[in-house]
Amino acid sequence: MQGSKDTRRCQPPIVQDQAQTPRRGDDRGNGLLSVVSLGPGGREYLTPAALNALGRAEVIVGYKTYLDLIRDLIADKEVLSSGMRREIERCNAAIDRALAGSRVALVSSGDAGIYGMAGLVLDLCRERGVKAWTGRAAPSTEDEGLSVEIIPGVPAFNAAASRVGAPLMHDFAAVSLSDHLTPWETIERRLVAVAEADFVIAIYNPRSKSRPDFLEQAQQILLRYRASETPVAIVHAAMRDDEWTRLVTLATIPFEDVDMQSILIVGNRCTYAWDGWMVTPRGYLEKYGPSRLSVSPD
Repeated sequence: MQGSKDTRRCQPPIVQDQAQTPRRGDDRGNGLLSVVSLGPGGREYLTPAALNALGRAEVIVGYKTYLDLIRDLIADKEVLSSGMRREIERCNAAIDRALAGSRVALVSSGDAGIYGMAGLVLDLCRERGVKAWTGRAAPSTEDEGLSVEIIPGVPAFNAAASRVGAPLMHDFAAVSLSDHLTPWETIERRLVAVAEADFVIAIYNPRSKSRPDFLEQAQQILLRYRASETPVAIVHAAMRDDEWTRLVTLATIPFEDVDMQSILIVGNRCTYAWDGWMVTPRGYLEKYGPSRLSVSPD
């Protein structure tokens, strides 16, 4: 499998002539599209910037499950929701409403720029020939296009890591095991590369009903480069009501307990488990030694 070719290589989108940019439907001026990161779901982890964007928006667009997390904040808004695998439809709807002059918030869980909606919005603007002004720019009402701002949030791997300690203290990589948009052969190559380089690995989309064996295949790849006792954290629904965490080893991952709401964090050769915590040392003690880090008495 390692040597097979990826037949779905990234291709640049076809850019339409700028003259085809849809024009505003009224005289309200340029619209604003805010791509709003909701973080892991708990209200206390929603940033003030995200709250402000939701508050000023006239139209809220998003996946129904994520909209349910903020129902009380958007009760007086126009809401456009849809289900799984309707991402392009949602982003196009958000772009269209912003082009018509509305203030639109397109919501995304975690951080919108990490496996979220931010990239797709810009992809579609480029493909459609829509001028997407950076949110920091202030186009005049005579300028075509829309303003876009991307509001960051707490990504899932940060939320998961915080629940088990400090496993991401040193270099790490994130890999999704979903082959919905990325061929499995490509995912395999990425797993090999990060395992060989001794990165801590945050694994997204580890196991679903349609691909129940991918996590086990990933485990077998990692075991070629990592010891069987390498610590692994499983964090389910981090910072949500049904959260649970478990520390296991690379050889003892309980596959049946893992689902799409889980994040796995696989340690590197220095990661250790201690007293219920998972820690990847950055190297302070190795460089300076415990004696140099101790506090001297006055």
